[in-house]
Amino acid sequence: MAEIKTTEVKLITFDHKEVVEALIKQQDLHEGIWQLYVEFGITAANIGIGEKQQLSPSAIVPVQKIGLVRVENENPLSLDASAVNPE
Repeated sequence: MAEIKTTEVKLITFDHKEVVEALIKQQDLHEGIWQLYVEFGITAANIGIGEKQQLSPSAIVPVQKIGLVRVENENPLSLDASAVNPE
């Protein structure tokens, strides 16, 4: 976890496995291998770019959902719930 402090704003970031661990604990999961799940949307718009606000066709990709998906094998985006949240 990286933390940046300023006088007005406090920013706390998490790596993928820290997010997976927090979600496993929040959902009270005790078994299975769970992987980070991110669902994206996509839309398009003409967006002004630069000082002259020259319009340019652009893609907008919002994060719509963040969650967990159960998988068979551990990988760089997953954790074993029995190891991080034992009963």
